[in-house]
Amino acid sequence: MLQVQFIRDNKQTVLDGLAKRNFANAETIIDEVLDSDETRRATQVSLDNILAESNKISKEIGGLFKSGEIQKANLLKEKTGQLKEQSKQLTEELNSATIKLQDLLYQIPNIPHASVKAGSSEEDNEKIFSEGTIPDLGEKALPHWELAKKYDIIDFELGTKIAGAGFPVYKGKGARLQRALINYFLDKNTKAGYSEVQVPHLVNEASGIGTGQLPDKEGQMYHITGDDLYLIPTAEVPITNMFRGNLVKESDLPITVTGYTPCFRREAGSYGAHVRGLNRLHQFDKVEIVRVEHPDNSYQALNGMVEHIKDILRELKLPYRILRLCGGDTGFTSALTFDFELYSTAQERWLEISSASNFETFQANRLKLRFKNSDGKSQLVHTLNGSSLALPRVLAGILENYQTEDGIKIPEVLVPYCGFDMIY
Repeated sequence: MLQVQFIRDNKQTVLDGLAKRNFANAETIIDEVLDSDETRRATQVSLDNILAESNKISKEIGGLFKSGEIQKANLLKEKTGQLKEQSKQLTEELNSATIKLQDLLYQIPNIPHASVKAGSSEEDNEKIFSEGTIPDLGEKALPHWELAKKYDIIDFELGTKIAGAGFPVYKGKGARLQRALINYFLDKNTKAGYSEVQVPHLVNEASGIGTGQLPDKEGQMYHITGDDLYLIPTAEVPITNMFRGNLVKESDLPITVTGYTPCFRREAGSYGAHVRGLNRLHQFDKVEIVRVEHPDNSYQALNGMVEHIKDILRELKLPYRILRLCGGDTGFTSALTFDFELYSTAQERWLEISSASNFETFQANRLKLRFKNSDGKSQLVHTLNGSSLALPRVLAGILENYQTEDGIKIPEVLVPYCGFDMIY
């Protein structure tokens, strides 16, 4: 979340940034934040004064009893009783003001980076790079869901029987290709310096709040009400929360971590032809990269993440493009996001396969994740994350773009991981 002092010192900058996002009633909520903070601070001052006076009187009472001035001591004891009642009331008011301020701050998204343009939807995103050759497959090209059935490698109906729509079953060479992609992505990431972890697939409410999924995306998450836990929508959540509440050494930065997890998203309201097959699922696999960076280096690190993902797609020889998201399409917690999309030749459309984002201090402020700078002061870090990569649409792209009359070729870089070079 945004820091109150930043909002106070940069009110117009905040309002201009929220305008890029088309954030409704921005000025009203910002004024509410500042008014609530004024109330909170004034209440805190009053409480501190009363507590200081109460402590002072308590010391006086002790001295009066020792000197035998019992009547005067008893009068002061009555006054301390009154002060306790006042401090109790002020404490309640302070807690209420603090909760109100926090609730208001939770409603405000991150401020977009200066390079982010205003816009209302994905139609306003900027294409900044493209690479790769779109294959000419002819009129007989099949979409991946038909290829999956033809070669018996993914069973969507069986997944529906077991759990419901959006939970496919990978079979035979389809399951092996899925596992090969996971291992390949992890190997690429660890060779690039990321430390591999295996993390829980369930998180508590504090973790969801820490990375910004709660309360913003609560409706998109699966909630296990019996234990008040949430199935993770991405490995970003448990990996980033590994560092929640930490004060790290400046010399430890950057911290770079990668991990594979299944991901769970309700995707409420998603329907239509664009969600067929692997295009949109409730459960899918993803390999994530997370960085904890010094604020001076975070945008250089983001560019490095983009280059790393580009290298993976080059090795897979898939046609892709990169978009810089506009204000209206940038995620709630992000300051700058680059989306990677690959071209689905059979569907004749672009499919998002990765996002790389810099959250600046937005998540770190929620996480209370700081480092001690060269002046000895605690300072918020910057956090970043990216998909490298989300598997379903990568798999869809491979099936569609590598299809031939004789079967589906396996990208050369994946053959050692699969143990086969064709799906027949």
